[in-house]
Amino acid sequence: METLDNILAATDNAKTKLFKKGTTIQKAGSTKPFAYYVTKGLLKSYIIDSNGKEHIYMFASENWIIGDLEAMEYNQSVELYIDCMEETEVIIFDKDCFFETKLSKEQIIHNTQLLYRRIGRLQRRVLMLMGTPAIDRYKYFLKTYPELIHRVPQHMIASFLGIAPQTLSTLKGKIIRSKD
Repeated sequence: METLDNILAATDNAKTKLFKKGTTIQKAGSTKPFAYYVTKGLLKSYIIDSNGKEHIYMFASENWIIGDLEAMEYNQSVELYIDCMEETEVIIFDKDCFFETKLSKEQIIHNTQLLYRRIGRLQRRVLMLMGTPAIDRYKYFLKTYPELIHRVPQHMIASFLGIAPQTLSTLKGKIIRSKD
């Protein structure tokens, strides 16, 4: 089965681009929203609140799509910043890109299943932020995103979990002590 990155790369409205670590590839307020399919590297999306504090919405490593999809769908200004945490290669595409691809039934089913899994992860994260203890959120992160543990700084994991970095250090200590 042809992969999503091959399909996107073959469309007229998509282009592949390599970004250096530390590059901001999308800024809040932009009126041209795009989505980014990560073929290599790691991205983070986030907002900055009125006090200047960064709140991480999501991380996207290989084979993930990241972007302000609401802005794309409704032709609104972008609310999310997206930064490269590593040297990153992406396929950049707009809303129309999906409509010009010619997917087989099997490809549509496969990509829909992937999309449902990722939406499910985001839903689980929101629900956990609403009422799950921080230690359980951290354990879920470790189980769900094992590929990110050594790629993402601890203060960013803390932001993603909605806790202070000091709280994350305390939780890690509790987990280590509970294994002894």
